[in-house]
Parts: sequence; C-alpha cells; structure tokens
Amino acid sequence: MGKGGEQGGDSGEPAAQIRFYTWEEIQKHNLRTDKWLVIERKVYNVTKWANRHPGGQRVISHCAGEDATDAFQAFHINPTLVQKFLKPLLIGELAPGEPSQDRDKNSQLVEDFRTLRKTAEDMNLFRASPLFFSLYLGHIIAMEVLAWLMVSYFGTGWITTLILACILTTSQAQAGWLQHDFGHLSVFKKSSWNHIVHKFVIGHLKGASANWWNHRHFQHHAKPNIFQKDPDVNMLHIFVLGDTQPVEYGKKKLKYLPYNHQHEYFFLSEYPPSSLPFSWNATCPFQPSLCEQSNSSNPNSSHPSSGPCAGPKISSGISKHLEPCRAREQLRLGITSTFLESHWFVWVTQMNHIPMEIDSEKHRDWLSSQMAATCNIEQSFFNDWFTGHLNFQIEHHLFPTMPRHNFWKVKPLVKSLCAKYGVQYEEKPLGKAFVDIVG
Repeated sequence: MGKGGEQGGDSGEPAAQIRFYTWEEIQKHNLRTDKWLVIERKVYNVTKWANRHPGGQRVISHCAGEDATDAFQAFHINPTLVQKFLKPLLIGELAPGEPSQDRDKNSQLVEDFRTLRKTAEDMNLFRASPLFFSLYLGHIIAMEVLAWLMVSYFGTGWITTLILACILTTSQAQAGWLQHDFGHLSVFKKSSWNHIVHKFVIGHLKGASANWWNHRHFQHHAKPNIFQKDPDVNMLHIFVLGDTQPVEYGKKKLKYLPYNHQHEYFFLSEYPPSSLPFSWNATCPFQPSLCEQSNSSNPNSSHPSSGPCAGPKISSGISKHLEPCRAREQLRLGITSTFLESHWFVWVTQMNHIPMEIDSEKHRDWLSSQMAATCNIEQSFFNDWFTGHLNFQIEHHLFPTMPRHNFWKVKPLVKSLCAKYGVQYEEKPLGKAFVDIVG
C-alpha cells in the first residue's frame, strides 16, 4: 500500500494523514469493482461514485488506474466547480518520488500540451460567439420554414418531394452538428444551459436521446479508436477494423460475414433503417416512431430515455400538411430524406477516424492518443459548413469544449507542438478522406 504522511496544524486537533501511492499500486485499481484515478497528482477512489457520474460510468472507468488530468480538463468547462465533487473521493497523493505521468509517458510533451491549453484559454478560444450560433440556428429554422411553405403551396408531387427531401436532409444534418456543439458544452458558459438546449435540439429536432448520445460519445473522445473502450469501433462482427482485428478474427476462424467484401457492403450500412430514429421521425412526424411502437407493445417499459430513439420528436407545421398524404407519398419522402442524410452523416463522421490507427489500449498521453486516431480535412467555407467544422477533428478531439469557430485559431499552435515532438499531424482533401474510408 502507500506510505503514510502527516500535515500539521495549530488547532491542537490530530493531524490529518496523507497517504502516498506509487503508480504500481494505482494501476492495480482498474477493475469494474475497483477504480482509482489520478488528477493533478491527487489519487481518487471513484468506485462507488462512478455510477453517478453525469457523463456515464464507462467513460470514467476507461481512465481507471492512470493519470486522468488531461481528460478531466478536456471534458469539464468549470474544473474548479467539479473539484468540489472530487473532494470526498480523495484518498491520497502520488508519492514524492513518483513521476506525474504513468507508464513512462513523455512528461515534457505532456507539460507543453498543458501550456498550449493555457495559452488557448488566455486567447479566449474557449469563449463562444453568440452571433455565430444564433445565425447557425437561424439557417436551420429557415430551411424548416421553407419546407413548410413548399408543402403548403406546392403539395407533395414528385419534384416537390425531391426538393423537400433535400431541404429536410440539409436541415437535419446541420441540426445534428448543432446538437453536437451543445452536447460538448461549447456554447454556453454554464453546463446546465448547454444540457438543457442539447436535450431540446437532439430530442425535438433529431428525435434521439441526449443521455444515450453523451454516454457513447464521451467514451469515443476519451479513448478514440481503442477496442473495448470506443463504442464507435465496436462493429458487432459486421466489420473488422484496423490491422490487428482481421488477424485476430482469422486466427479464431470467425467469419460472421464475408469481410473481404466489407468495402462493398459498407455502402449498405447507410441505408434505412440505419438512421431511422434520426431522419424518419423528423420527415414523417405523424408516423408512429420505432420507439412509440416498441413502447406500445411493451406497456411495462418505463425508460423513455434509455435508447437512441428515445425522447420527443419534432412536431413542426409540416406534419399538418403531410397528414392527408397517401402512404406512398409519405414513404418516398421518408426514404429519400433518410437515404440522403444517412450517407451525409456516415461519410462525414467516419472519414476522420476509420482510416487511422485502430488498436487495443496503448496507454499513450492525451495528445499522442488523439493524434494517432484522428486526422483533419482541408479547410474551406464549404468543408466547414458541410462537416459542421468536424474537418478540424484534431483540434476538436484535443479540446472538446472549444467552440468550433475557434478551431482554425488554435490549429497553428497544435501543428507547431506536433512538429516539435515528431507527432504526425495528418490533413487531407475531402475527396481523399472519403476514398480512404473504403480504400
């Protein structure tokens, strides 16, 4: 166990005892029933508290037994406030002779990255622009209103349906990027306001659960492209990813699907019902959703926010005009919009990670871990808009709470730090990024 220490006082009361721990001892506590982590050299036992963690117990479990300082700073917009919740969990500190980083990580690189973060804070790069996000929301609402007017004045003929599907697809895709901003607490200074608006946007504009998104997405950010920890690379035997998984499946003779053709059936993964909870409910709001059908057949269901399609659905004026439509017209609008948006969503979200390293946990420092799993797409006005600034995926992963309109400002600092330590900073054209997904 750790060594004991004392801190004295003038009150005459017994001195509080500080326990010191080595990394060897801390790293043993990385089990589901036993979790310790280190933040700024202080050791915390989060075993019992993990289930109450607002970001989900899995994301905090992924950091058990290691230094979580950079992850802690990355995900919390007010670390000082969060420290109050950590106080009762404090059990000691790193022993004086122990390095601040575990597993022989480059301490100078880690310190330089933290200095870079402090520089970004001093430059006010974590301060959001109300004008930017107001205009962004405005252009989404404008597309919704335009769609409403089209149905009102032109009906639901084939040409109108195609145009309407394109407008709704664009609106839904952009609403998806907007909910991403609120989910990462990058718009308002207070976490509570971000959470409230996030639930509204993802619930009413996208028809999904905020809790489901948070618990999955933060795991992805904490441990990107790491098997067993990043849910985005858990493909449930449909795809084999990276360099090691195909070898593993080959040795075990696991062949659930013809993986030598996965680059071909990848395109089928983007078709309905892959994104039904997102697009179908938005374009056909009068149609009973998958969740509603499930709940109606299961009257004992009491967890409306436990799945990806839980939460309230959009109920815009479009539904009033679509209700008289024949089932065939409803179906073609829903399928067309879903087809377009699912392709948009899948290609944009996969191009930054799937071509990169996908492997088991290697316990890298924060910068190196994010850089190994992430690449950027060249900047342009179209790329910024089309991807919701996810073309700056590197900067987004390093600083998840930074408002996206400031990524371009911190980019030169990140590139300079990577060049200093020989860390690869990969950036490519949009077209090449798409090709690399299946290439």
